[in-house]
Amino acid sequence: MFRSLDSRDVLLTTLAAAGILLVTMGARQSMGLFVGPLNTATGLGIATISLAMAVAQFVWGAVQPVAGAVADRYGARPVLVGALLLLALGSAITPFIDSAFGLVLTIGLMTAMGSGAASFSVLIGAAAQRIPLEARGTASGVINAGGSFGQFLFAPILQKLIQSVGWMGAMWAMALMTLAALPLIGRLTRAGAPPVAHAEADHGVLRAIGDALKDRSYRLLHLGFFTCGFHIAFLVTHLPGEVELCGLPPTVASWSLAIIGLANIAGSLYAGACVSRYRSKHILAAMYASRALLVAAYLMAPRTEWTFYLFAAGLGFTWLATVPPTAAIVGKLFGVRYLGTLFGLTLLSHQTGGFLGAWLGGLALVEFGDFSWMWYADIALAGMAALVNLPIREAKVTRRLAPA
Repeated sequence: MFRSLDSRDVLLTTLAAAGILLVTMGARQSMGLFVGPLNTATGLGIATISLAMAVAQFVWGAVQPVAGAVADRYGARPVLVGALLLLALGSAITPFIDSAFGLVLTIGLMTAMGSGAASFSVLIGAAAQRIPLEARGTASGVINAGGSFGQFLFAPILQKLIQSVGWMGAMWAMALMTLAALPLIGRLTRAGAPPVAHAEADHGVLRAIGDALKDRSYRLLHLGFFTCGFHIAFLVTHLPGEVELCGLPPTVASWSLAIIGLANIAGSLYAGACVSRYRSKHILAAMYASRALLVAAYLMAPRTEWTFYLFAAGLGFTWLATVPPTAAIVGKLFGVRYLGTLFGLTLLSHQTGGFLGAWLGGLALVEFGDFSWMWYADIALAGMAALVNLPIREAKVTRRLAPA
């Protein structure tokens, strides 16, 4: 699986990107743990806090193509440095906020812009510029696994900090952990590793965006990824609330999020390996279909802590494992010259779904007292996503024979 990463430079570049994503995704995917404590401390209400979280979901996606375009033009280093500093600053300021506008500013804008600009589009784009074609699928899986490992680490640590030093102390600790990722930027963007040459013609970023948006396959990819964002944002934001409705302790939610992250490490690595063996559109269709089946099984199961843990393990295997095959399709369709920009636009679609998943989840709880209708919507959208990926234009994978 990892044979394509046997070069020291390729391996270190990949691990540096994975380490940065570990921190930014670990912080972002654990924000749902703060919904209850924020509501208790500020009295703003679940709907208001859910709106701030929903804005964060959308902004995280909206900043991706912008950050990707800036990185494609000026390099990833200044983008990543600014992103980590902004994420740390937003986390540090949030404990001093007691208004809806303030939460939208810190959680919805600052932390989301910081974590988004130091996320998939810039990191995978920067790595793809510095590693050979045959290593990109496996490298994207390893980078993706770094984000999942961050969720596995951050969720229980932050839950423990919330219980021991309070949610404010946990936020400040998260700011410090973010700053610890700064040294990794130098390894990823080192001056001694010039970008690989591009085989595709360069007609400028605006031409690349226009051509991509005219492509039916690219639009179908966006539609499927929209569903992925809806699903993930709903669960990240409201899984703690679902656990509470079932009368279970908060630790069940934090460990469920950690299990999702742990399972997705295996899922991301497996997805990265599958990209070099199977058509990515078939990988995505199978992932989305499995989510619909898992949610249906969860709704029929008794609400015990082991139900949540098994549900988390099943969902976690495909959680963010959709990223390597999605990025692979973008790269196959349009090349890697503007991969950061074009994959960033795909992530914007993902987070538009994320905005709706986080926001509508809060509204459903206020209106109906539970999340039943959200689960039904999730099943329907996952089934639709599985179907729309099948017509995507993608050539068969050509397998290289190993040398004798």
